[in-house]
Amino acid sequence: MNLQVTESDVLLGKSLAELTTWMEERGQPAYRGKQLYQWLYQKGARSLGEISVFPKQFRESVSDYPIGRSNIHFRAVAPDKTRKYLLQLQDGLIIEAVGIPTSKRLTVCVSSQVGCPMDCDFCATGKGGFTRNLKAYEIVDQVLTVQNDFGERVSNVVYMGMGEPLINLEQVIKSVKLLNQDVGIGQRSLTISTVGIPNKIRELAEQKLQITFAVSLHASNQTLREQLIPSAKHYSLQQLLAECREYVQITGRRVTFEYILLAGVNDNPENARELVKHLRGFQTHVNLIPYNPISEVDYQRPDGQRIKQFQDILQQNKIAVTVRYSRGLSADAACGQLRASRR
Repeated sequence: MNLQVTESDVLLGKSLAELTTWMEERGQPAYRGKQLYQWLYQKGARSLGEISVFPKQFRESVSDYPIGRSNIHFRAVAPDKTRKYLLQLQDGLIIEAVGIPTSKRLTVCVSSQVGCPMDCDFCATGKGGFTRNLKAYEIVDQVLTVQNDFGERVSNVVYMGMGEPLINLEQVIKSVKLLNQDVGIGQRSLTISTVGIPNKIRELAEQKLQITFAVSLHASNQTLREQLIPSAKHYSLQQLLAECREYVQITGRRVTFEYILLAGVNDNPENARELVKHLRGFQTHVNLIPYNPISEVDYQRPDGQRIKQFQDILQQNKIAVTVRYSRGLSADAACGQLRASRR
């Protein structure tokens, strides 16, 4: 079957009602819509031809119709069992997703854009430039792909792969609702991360989602933040923190701050004390992330003593803090290392 289809024709991303209508328009009974829905979102079907509960003749007639699934272009497995995927989209572009297993959960780190326009100095993704936003179904597809490959249900999703989620907020919010309502992952198990886009934090807050909201801070003052994150020139640290406080007021949920520790750059005691001043007085949690190296820049990871000193200053000032060592380091799948153009 040779169909010219538009993006709206892709089946992944449609609701049960929309899928039921789609089946009825093709002469099938309404209950086939629920079967299609279950095979898409629970079984992770990659083509209509493999949905064995459909009549053979119907399967053959629609076997080439686009579901909206990517192809695994490349997969790397790290010693800690983290898996990095290069996924080829329907237009041939490549994105990355990461599956991170532990004894209790399977987390997927998803991309929200092809590339990233933010150009953070310490991050591999930004070095490759930006191509386009992802559609909601392309985000959901990443979760289903990892789920199928591991053979177990995904419990958590973090929007921390390629791209800046708040630039693509409409599709990101749509994907959150699909993952929650259709794939069955609780909103509190979904984390949206941003470096900060003016007015978008408020827009996200007004959705009243139960997600975890994480802000990539990485600096304790404006000068340092501009050095590490070029977009900070147009969005001051004070403005960002004001919107974060507003987020807490609107949602009643705390903000998580991600802070990558770069040796000799942002990891000294004065940086820690500056951070304390900024974060006093509203619901926050700080994740300290020792730097994961990339080839383009010469930043180094601080030693354990330096990391502990920074952590201790925050804890002594009653700032909730956790040190998080990223997994998947040897497969270039750790925080800041994603870069689909490698292969």
